Amino acid sequence: MSNLAPVALFTYNRPDHTKRTIEALVRNRLSADTDLLIFSDAAKNATQQNMVDAVRAFIHSIKGFKSLTIIERESNLGLAASIIDGVTTVINARGKVIVLEDDMVTSPYFLQYMNDGLTKYAEYQDVASIHAYVYPISGLPETFFLRGADCWGWATWEDRWAWFEPDGSKLLAQLTVLDLLKKFDFNGNYSFSDMLRAQITGSNNSWAIRWHASTFLLNKLTLYPGKSLLRNIGNDGSGVHCGQTDSYSSQLRDEPLILGAIPLSESEQAFRQFEKFFKKNKVSRLRRLLRKVNVSFKKFL
Repeated sequence: MSNLAPVALFTYNRPDHTKRTIEALVRNRLSADTDLLIFSDAAKNATQQNMVDAVRAFIHSIKGFKSLTIIERESNLGLAASIIDGVTTVINARGKVIVLEDDMVTSPYFLQYMNDGLTKYAEYQDVASIHAYVYPISGLPETFFLRGADCWGWATWEDRWAWFEPDGSKLLAQLTVLDLLKKFDFNGNYSFSDMLRAQITGSNNSWAIRWHASTFLLNKLTLYPGKSLLRNIGNDGSGVHCGQTDSYSSQLRDEPLILGAIPLSESEQAFRQFEKFFKKNKVSRLRRLLRKVNVSFKKFL
């Protein structure tokens, strides 16, 4: 129990989402033995101050963990800078970390799975991280590896986090030179490369796409569960970086996940199923867009 990874939780201005995230996390069997560190970003402007204050009032009331440490930012860092700084701070002190944001409801078996993964693969340099969320795809292996990294409920170690490359331009150039863009984009079915380009131009400030690209270029792997141990409740239009969709809503695993022996390589089966999922949702997004365009056009008739 003494070697459990600390949890770093990043919050901003959504008190209701934060409360649901904590309520789920405290139901984990290992919560009472887990150190929780909460990074509370400051308000970007006066209109956000009341909500940030509400979040801070709530997090100071949290109980149910081995320890609670609250870091209240004095200025608004934004999600990317807050996560990069917070993860680096925690991991340099503790050697490993489990990372959550304020809109992630976890299964009661989340902490067990994350700690088991961190323990099992600690000495395997091919493994970059452990991930708790998986898309609502049926028929996936019980656990599997995919190349790269992910961002909805994840964990890693100090030596792997050192692989993070903050320069998006450098990452894109390497992916291009090594002819990896097609593979990086799941054979054109999800444009991660466009996300990276948007980060470079300042259209987004994603830390996650840079973490994914950093590990992908090194041909490192992330462990996934076949059934999700996390549900993102932020795709309701409330978040700064999230739109409104239910395409990624997964049912939570309702039983423990035992980590068995699997090949230390990317699962071709899982890759193909992810590819199909992205392709299906790309078509759905296009249809929704066309419907919106049609409705807007009819307004002028």
